[in-house]
Amino acid sequence: MRDSVYKRALGALPAGAMVRIEGPFGSLTLHSDRTRPAVFLAGGIGITPFMSMLRQAARDGHARDLILMYSNRRPEDAAFLDELQAIAKQNKGVRVIATMTDIARSKRPWDGRVGAINDALIASVNADVTPVYYLVGPPGLVEALRDTLNRMGISDDDIRSEEFYGY
Repeated sequence: MRDSVYKRALGALPAGAMVRIEGPFGSLTLHSDRTRPAVFLAGGIGITPFMSMLRQAARDGHARDLILMYSNRRPEDAAFLDELQAIAKQNKGVRVIATMTDIARSKRPWDGRVGAINDALIASVNADVTPVYYLVGPPGLVEALRDTLNRMGISDDDIRSEEFYGY
């Protein structure tokens, strides 16, 4: 677990302490136009909102392309990675592209992509129709990915985002 103010505060609570939780918040839902692919760009625990969409697509056999680009420091940091790879293997419309940014510190072998999600990786999608892009992760990552998409000519009308603060 990464050290954060949030995790230190929870760790300092005595067993059985009462906490008040609000949420969930946000409205990150899958677009209704099934002719347009969805490209999910997730960093770390930003994968969370995409899991329900991908699991539902796997159950329903969605007739649209769902492409996940999932960036983590190391494979052992990548929540749901095995499940995501299994979903992609079982569903031809789902593609998972995982990439690691700090593979040198990994204790697990990795023969996949390394480096950050960048314009070249995003451009590799090669969709016939402009996809709808979904960005979720730490604020800095979401901002950088939005800037990258804008530089690539992707309009903000085709981008949905949610930032995770202080996890």
